[in-house]
Amino acid sequence: MTPHDPAPLSDDVLRWQLRALRQDTPPSRDLWPDLAARLAVTPQQAMAPPRRRVTPFALAASVLLAVTVTWQLQKAPEGDALIQREAAALTRDYTGALAQLDTQVQTAPEIAPALHALDESAAQIRHAIATEPNAHFLLNQLRRTYARRLALTQRAAMT
Repeated sequence: MTPHDPAPLSDDVLRWQLRALRQDTPPSRDLWPDLAARLAVTPQQAMAPPRRRVTPFALAASVLLAVTVTWQLQKAPEGDALIQREAAALTRDYTGALAQLDTQVQTAPEIAPALHALDESAAQIRHAIATEPNAHFLLNQLRRTYARRLALTQRAAMT
């Protein structure tokens, strides 16, 4: 930097100087009459949508996809059995986790009613799943009930 260089300007000063440089200038004449005249002279034609040719590969791929999806749907287990198997697996996991916690925890008498109520709720939900196997919300409710039961047992272990 030489002694003749101007001092650097702050960001605010530069911003105001740049705003002062901007000036909106209207056109010297009305441009619309020229545009309208040029549009009137230019021939207007409707654009036809481009035609797409179906290639044999695309047709073969879509048929293959339809066959594969149909085959997989026939192979997939029914929703009823799937929810019941999921509930059974969830119950197995819960029972195993609870067995590990129960060996470490002596149940406090003040939380015993809450634990019993959660166990009763889980039994009712399992019965509901057996009678209404398409009810997906019951599986979620069973998960939440088991999670609450385990959390309460863990909390009792901490105290």
